[in-house]
Amino acid sequence: MRRTPWWATAGGDDGGKDAAAGKATPSQAPAKPGDQQDGDKDGGQNGQQNGGKAQPLVPGWQTQTRAEHFFQYDVPAKGEKWKVLPPDTYVAYTEGGKPIVTMSGAASYHEGGCASKANPDLLGEAGQGQLATVGTTGGGKDGDLKENARNWAGNWGFAAYGGTAHKPKIEITDEKPWKNNGIDGWTATAKVTVTNRPSECVPATAIVKSIAQKMPDGTFHGWVIYADQGVPDALSAEQIDKIMNTVRPAPGKPGTA
Repeated sequence: MRRTPWWATAGGDDGGKDAAAGKATPSQAPAKPGDQQDGDKDGGQNGQQNGGKAQPLVPGWQTQTRAEHFFQYDVPAKGEKWKVLPPDTYVAYTEGGKPIVTMSGAASYHEGGCASKANPDLLGEAGQGQLATVGTTGGGKDGDLKENARNWAGNWGFAAYGGTAHKPKIEITDEKPWKNNGIDGWTATAKVTVTNRPSECVPATAIVKSIAQKMPDGTFHGWVIYADQGVPDALSAEQIDKIMNTVRPAPGKPGTA
C-alpha cells in the first residue's frame, strides 16, 4: 500500500480506488485518505437525524452530519452563499482517472464563483467554482493521528490546487493536538501556493485545515476545509476558525479512542 503522501511525492499506486457516477471506493492508506461507503445512510440529510433536525452551535447556521465518519459541524446560512450537500454526495479529485482524495458530508461556499480550475481532474461536486469546501473522509487504520491530520491537509491542498500536472507548493504548519467539543484528536494546516492559474479567479494561495480523530475500532476519520485565499469574497482566517470550532462528534456515535 502506498504510504508516501501525494503532496510530498506525486505519482505512484493509488491503492486500488475506482469511481462511478461521482462516487469513490477508497484506499485505506492514510497517505491517500479516502471515504468508506459501507453502512450508508446518516438518517437523513443536512443534519436531520432520528426524525429531528440537529441544532447548530451558531444560531442561524446550517448543520451537516456525516455519521459514517462520526462528525457533525455547522456552516453559515444560505444567505451567506453556503450550500449543504446531501451527506452521501461525494467530492473527489483524481489521478489517472482514479480518485486520490474523496470526501462526503460536504458543504460548499460561493459555488460558481470561478469557471477556471487549478486541477481539472475531478469527480462529483468538486471544482464547481467554490471558494471553499468542507467535508469528511477516512476509514483506514494505518498511521497515527498526527500523520493522518498532516496527510489530509497536504493531500487536499495538492489535489484541489493543481495535482500532479501542476504540483502546488505545500507547507504543513500548525500541527498540534485538537481537543474541542468532545473530540480528542489532532489538527494540521497546509499553506498552498498555486502554480497553475488559468485565470485571475484561480487563487494564488489557499489554506487547508484538518481534524483527525481515532475511533474505538481503530479507524481514523477526518474533517477537512480547503479555501481559496487572496480572491474577492475569500474566507478570512477568523471565518474558517469559527466554522472549525463547530466540529463535534455525530450524535449517537461512540467516542474517540
